[in-house]
Amino acid sequence: MSAFEMVHQDRIAGKLVCFDRLIIKGHITKLYPAGAFKGFLDAEGVLLKDFGSYVTARTDELKAHAKAMARDAGRPYLYLGAAHTKAKGSSKEDLARSIAERDGITEGLICVFATVEPCSSFDVNNNASTHRLEIVRRRRKCLYLYSYRIDAELGFCHVRVQSWFPFEIRAWVNGREALSRALDKAGIGHTRYLNSIVTCEDWEAAQALANKLAKRRWPALLNALARKHNPLINRIGRAGFGGYWWVADQVEVATDVAFVDRDSLQEVLPGLFAHATSNFSSTDVLRFLGRKPHPNLTKEVTSSTRHRPEGWRVKHTMGRNSIKVYNKANVLRVETTINDPSEFRVLRLQAGDDGHRHPAWRPMRKGVANLGRYHQVARGANERYLEALSAASDHGEAVKALDDLCRPTIHNQRRTASFNPATRSDLALFKAVLAGEHAIVGFRNDDLTNRLYPRPPSTQQEARRRSARTSRLISKLRGHGLVTKVKDQRLYRVTPQGQRVMSAALAVHDRDFPAAYEHVLAA
Repeated sequence: MSAFEMVHQDRIAGKLVCFDRLIIKGHITKLYPAGAFKGFLDAEGVLLKDFGSYVTARTDELKAHAKAMARDAGRPYLYLGAAHTKAKGSSKEDLARSIAERDGITEGLICVFATVEPCSSFDVNNNASTHRLEIVRRRRKCLYLYSYRIDAELGFCHVRVQSWFPFEIRAWVNGREALSRALDKAGIGHTRYLNSIVTCEDWEAAQALANKLAKRRWPALLNALARKHNPLINRIGRAGFGGYWWVADQVEVATDVAFVDRDSLQEVLPGLFAHATSNFSSTDVLRFLGRKPHPNLTKEVTSSTRHRPEGWRVKHTMGRNSIKVYNKANVLRVETTINDPSEFRVLRLQAGDDGHRHPAWRPMRKGVANLGRYHQVARGANERYLEALSAASDHGEAVKALDDLCRPTIHNQRRTASFNPATRSDLALFKAVLAGEHAIVGFRNDDLTNRLYPRPPSTQQEARRRSARTSRLISKLRGHGLVTKVKDQRLYRVTPQGQRVMSAALAVHDRDFPAAYEHVLAA
């Protein structure tokens, strides 16, 4: 059980970690190298002067297949002349969902949309210098075919096929949809609100099913979807140019903490969002996402707060990756989105100087074989974020514990002096201990000393004096049960009680302590 769950255990019904949105793209990569597409046309017996008629015929074949698929299922094939996006308030997903609701579709094809969008494709160009036709890649517009369906395993999803060579394909899947289907199949009762599971009869069984989804072998499923929506893939394969290479274009992993009801969540939300907005620095965000501050790090780190109809959202970004927290019904969701996996490491075999392959931690690539690692690193980021949020626990009960903090106590048969949570020195200590980076790996004497004394010591004697004082403060914190020592290591972690009490002390000072008395404390 995490510190956040221990702090709010009376309010929490369950927790669930699962893929949220997955955008997976398929590329026929053997067509991409220079001269490869020309080789494909040669294999098909097509001259460059006949390029236009050949590719148009293949596009017509693909469109005819999409129309036949819709016709055989008794579903509509619609051409969308205008852009339908979230930004314009009317997305293709919303339109497909409304059609499914209108027609009572619970499984199978919902509809097929055809719309013109920008793409990257092959074309034939007349080279003025060589006076010869040649294959080029360029940006253009072409027809895309969107097939929306309710899959027996994946739930609501869609497949988008580019109708012009090289027939890029994209699959959009939602992990919560797939998990809901798995729960139904297992006979585990649950309630959904949009893409969140807000109640569940067995949270542990639900998490076990979510873990299976993270370990799933995706290529077989994706290849089956490709064959269903692109009949030309077999033709390309027979010509010796293989099939689709699947890559994860965007992966979201969400940790949902389901409270017993919405009111229980609303009681703690103000403190959680205030803490996330004002207390997490750029260094904390780097730590959440598994990065250490380094002079050579050039990624921009930003934080933003936004009020949505459903509630508040706090988002932190590092380059093209992000982590955010928001509420939905009775669920508090922490969600990590990975667009650039190279920021993270994966263990894979690497050729060594001895001619053998050895395991080594290397930058992660986009191949779907790494989806299990995507899930692992995002889940870790979410847990670190929740751990840091536990410092913003409900202060009602914690404030009562401040009275004990102001009294001496006995620890290991030794008297431990009291704290005074109104003084700047003790508040500075609490703030240093609760630093976001300490929520990940804990802290050592040097870590705390560097935070309490930002300026380097002028002499070696002063450095030893600082270290000794920090040791006494750590002992004092342990005596009051605010921190605990990691076994067999010179490492300390904040206890759940410490999270409650120290964050309450900071909150009382920052929000409730009369500013007029600040000069008294300073004196």
